[in-house]
Amino acid sequence: MRSIPQAAEPLMQELAGAFTRPTFRRFTVLLFAAILTTGRRTVTNLLRAVQTLAHGHPSSFHRVFSRCRWFHWRLAHGLAKFILGHWVPEGPVLICGDDTVDEHRGKKVYGKACHRDAVRSTHSFTAYRWGHKWVVLAILVKFPFSRRLWALPVLVALYRSKDWNKKHQRRHKTPSELMQQLLAGLIHWFPERTFIFAGDGGYGTHPLARFAHRHRSHLTLVSRFYSDANLYAPPPVVKGKRTGRPRKKGRKLAAPEKVVKRSPRCRLTVAWYGGGQRRIEVVSETSYWYKNGAGLVPVRWVFVHDRDGTHRDEYFFTTDPVMTARMIIETFTARWSIETTFQELRAYLGLETTRGWCKKTVLRMAPCLFGLYSVVTLLYAQLPAHHTKTATIEWPGKLDRTFSDAITSVRRWLWSEWVFATPDHPSAFSKLSRPIRAVLLYALAPAA
Repeated sequence: MRSIPQAAEPLMQELAGAFTRPTFRRFTVLLFAAILTTGRRTVTNLLRAVQTLAHGHPSSFHRVFSRCRWFHWRLAHGLAKFILGHWVPEGPVLICGDDTVDEHRGKKVYGKACHRDAVRSTHSFTAYRWGHKWVVLAILVKFPFSRRLWALPVLVALYRSKDWNKKHQRRHKTPSELMQQLLAGLIHWFPERTFIFAGDGGYGTHPLARFAHRHRSHLTLVSRFYSDANLYAPPPVVKGKRTGRPRKKGRKLAAPEKVVKRSPRCRLTVAWYGGGQRRIEVVSETSYWYKNGAGLVPVRWVFVHDRDGTHRDEYFFTTDPVMTARMIIETFTARWSIETTFQELRAYLGLETTRGWCKKTVLRMAPCLFGLYSVVTLLYAQLPAHHTKTATIEWPGKLDRTFSDAITSVRRWLWSEWVFATPDHPSAFSKLSRPIRAVLLYALAPAA
């Protein structure tokens, strides 16, 4: 196997701990091949892209996903450790999560079910797809080449439907419960760090809020709230001798929608979806969210009215009552970057094009594609300026680098520093004139 290019060595060393040495060599070939390949990300297509660089029988590369012993949690740990160490070395870590449906048909595909596709559904039409629903946890990173935050996936879990769990006699877990497991793993890996998690309405549940409150020294939850939420005051302090069971909650408080009707509104200008600014009006209060049998969770909720009239009224909340209304809103809107990540995964990295069907392959291939998005972005951020400038497409009004710029630059760099740097290629490639080499690299490294 061709040695790893120098710019990729720090990242690959963090990932190497999840594998044995022979498996890591094959995994590295498949990882670089997945970046260079356009079209379907099947193992056969990956091997076709790199040809003689993949030493050994093709079946040995197929077995990397279906049989070889390696640990995807350890791989995720190495990726998260690299991101935090290099790009978020101190302070609170902003993370986000969501789920997405990956179409994967076939009678024998492990974990396949019929899921609602949020991307293709509208208010009047619901689209369903056969395949897998993946719950994704990503770290939000601010890179110098972009004004918006980038959502880099690090942990992925497969959601199994109620019917599938009933058939296989497994306890059913909702996406919110799976996200709680991913968050528990993250705070276990990095107990010295503080995380602020932004999730959509499906993750604004009382159990997840209670989990965040229980680990409040490590985790804060920000999500959508309910206009008719069940709110209470804290239980009164008992003075003197106590008789009977202590009270679990205080007096009943008005629901957020009733508070909004009678309260004055404060005007703010905040960061909004997509990196812009928005003029809004807000109402905010602190209270305790109650669920029968689960107890109280202290929250600060915020009502948001868009003064420009293009966005519907929203309610948000956080489990950290100290957070201001501005912080809550800007934290939640920052999670929109994960939707951009899902779109670019389909457009540039072949999500939904894998063909593995057995348990190990299903649980490894698609999560590796999510992680590949993070790897491409991190490699792009490490590249020297002359590698990134030549592959960037500019036009009037473009201020930020995009993922298409990133993957084009990384592909050109891999062709130059990995493929053409093999012992058989340098002399032949160097004999070409510079314009011919530029044309060849542009043809070999398209964005999609």
